[in-house]
Amino acid sequence: MNGELKRIIDQVAREKGMDQQILIKTLEDAVKTAAKKTFGPNFEMEVRFNHELGEIEVFEFKEVVEEVKDPNLQISYEEAKKIDPECELGDSLGIKMSMERFGRIAAQSAKQVIIQRLREAERSQVYSDFKDRKGQIVNGIVQRIDRGSIIVNLGRTEAELPVSEQIPNDIYKQGDRIRAYILDVKPYSKGPQIVLSRSHPNFLAALFEAEVPEIAEGIVKIVQVVREPGSRAKIAVTSKDPDVDPVGACVGLRGTRVQAVVQELRGEKIDIVVWEKDPARFVCNALAPADIVRVVVDENHRSMEVVVPDDQLSLAIGKKGQNVRLAARLTGWNLDVIDESTYNKKLREGYISLISLEGVSEKLAAELTQYGFRSAREVSLALPSELAAIPGVDEEMAKTLIAKAREYVIREESKALGETKQ
Repeated sequence: MNGELKRIIDQVAREKGMDQQILIKTLEDAVKTAAKKTFGPNFEMEVRFNHELGEIEVFEFKEVVEEVKDPNLQISYEEAKKIDPECELGDSLGIKMSMERFGRIAAQSAKQVIIQRLREAERSQVYSDFKDRKGQIVNGIVQRIDRGSIIVNLGRTEAELPVSEQIPNDIYKQGDRIRAYILDVKPYSKGPQIVLSRSHPNFLAALFEAEVPEIAEGIVKIVQVVREPGSRAKIAVTSKDPDVDPVGACVGLRGTRVQAVVQELRGEKIDIVVWEKDPARFVCNALAPADIVRVVVDENHRSMEVVVPDDQLSLAIGKKGQNVRLAARLTGWNLDVIDESTYNKKLREGYISLISLEGVSEKLAAELTQYGFRSAREVSLALPSELAAIPGVDEEMAKTLIAKAREYVIREESKALGETKQ
């Protein structure tokens, strides 16, 4: 503990990116702890760093008394006068301790405590820095692969990219540069655990924010992102400025912006769609690139029947149902995609089942269809109050229609069961 201490503090602060005052306080606390261990807890002492001398100073405080009963806490008036001629009885006299009094064991103890406290201070500083960066993108170097997890060197600390947060088929080796999203930062005694992700939807959103100035400026807003990492993603965007096309802004001139994101995600296909307040219109956008002929909304079950041209059914559904699955997750609605021919067939069969009910005319069948009851089965599941909302149908008639519809459904199911057994 000499004049070199200031230089070491400056160097550590610079290399570790730590506040000098935190380092100095850590050193003072460490020396005080070591001193207490050496001389016992009954010593009254103060430890402070002398900036001019660049060294730690330890002062023990003793009460000036006539007769010394506890030499650890008291000093005789006669001895005190030699140190401070102006002292009086009852004063608390600060006496600078010689570092030699610590001895070899005490010095070693102080060194160990200092190292420990420095590590704790560094860990605390790293945690403070990174907890505020949660949700941001970081760049690092692959340090090693540990049981599938990628350990990433971020400069001042390491982070983990778990297998569950990696993009399938992503291959990295030691020394590779890697870009990832800070998913979580957890404080631990051994240092903060920084968890990274490349598969999280927010990683894609953060990449677009970095590439698209309109998003960073708040003109274009990302409303929702869904992904099947490494394969396909859908992102819904909207614009606060009617003159700014949100999709165009994200795509960029000749597709440069979206291609930069696709390249980072190793070729993941990205559909950028306009968010709409109207759920049906939003669903139509979400199912792009397929064209939509008709959407039948069932708000009670939060589901939609989406009708597409016969030749676009496979396009709307996507490979292994991926397109419709992502669209459903993006919009929050259950989607049933059918082709136009199937829909028209269902309409005809439903209409026939309606006019097959006793007391149902063609006019009433058309009105039932208009109000969303497109078959005898749908009528059988309705509430009397729902049917009574149709002009010309009262509560009593609604109950009769429901009863007749249930009879029809049971009869048709029995018939179909009999045909199956044959």
